[in-house]
Amino acid sequence: MDKVAEKIKELKAKNNAIILAHTYQRPEVQDLADFVGDSLELSMRAKDNSADVIVFCGVRFMAETAKIISPQKTVLLAEAGAGCPMAEMITADELRELKFKYPTYKVVTYVNSTAEVKALSDICCTSSNAVKVVSSIPDSHGVIFVPDTNLGSYVQRTLNRKNMVIWQGHCYVHSQIMEEEVLELKKKYPKAVTFAHPECSEHVLKHADHILSTSGMIKKAGELSHDEFIVITEQGILHPLKKKYPNKKFYALDRAVCLNMKKTTVESVLSSLELMRYSVEIPRDVIESAKRAVFNMLELK
Repeated sequence: MDKVAEKIKELKAKNNAIILAHTYQRPEVQDLADFVGDSLELSMRAKDNSADVIVFCGVRFMAETAKIISPQKTVLLAEAGAGCPMAEMITADELRELKFKYPTYKVVTYVNSTAEVKALSDICCTSSNAVKVVSSIPDSHGVIFVPDTNLGSYVQRTLNRKNMVIWQGHCYVHSQIMEEEVLELKKKYPKAVTFAHPECSEHVLKHADHILSTSGMIKKAGELSHDEFIVITEQGILHPLKKKYPNKKFYALDRAVCLNMKKTTVESVLSSLELMRYSVEIPRDVIESAKRAVFNMLELK
């Protein structure tokens, strides 16, 4: 492992590369990374540094977002087979049909989507700013929200917004978490504060003390004086939480695992840098259209 890490370090210097890893990645992959965070955080890291090569340890839509934001850079997806089932639950053709059916509606697209779908959107959102993004659209406009039904429904409930068309996509990891499992954890750890990701179902979210994105969970755990936390999201987040707050305890569901996120290994990173492989390529017109949707979101900050 030490020899592999040393080789990766040499190749990073040679290629002026940085490694970005999502918080759901394997612990050993996270430990190799220059930056660990959520998908949009990492894409902004890719933009705001002088590296020529970005090695993305995550799933395809994340690497695509980095390429959209920094088209002049070489973006490598460390593991070619790492896709996102939710991002693939809506196609560009399906969104075109939806826009034709609701021509006056604005399209809000979760960043967990393909570049082609982003390119057909008015504005993107993240799990942390989805409420803010949708609330920025006047009530006189309807909203098409794709692709996550749980996040879209959470936004709709929060804003009490009626004129929303919500696509029926989902994250299989979050949507399969059952209310009974959350109640069992809360019973087992009665003093713990419960965090839940808004990709979870309403039945799960109603038992959360705080509904937060992955980066929001990590931040909030430091802001609160509590020592115990139940974290209802993909269990890879336990690694950065425990590293950042070693004196606090965190509990998650063992079965909440994204198999696609776990496809990337240390060897994947090494091979990507050695062979400069799995370069993310997106047509220029798609980049330009998708970039507008992403930057429309960023301008709200």
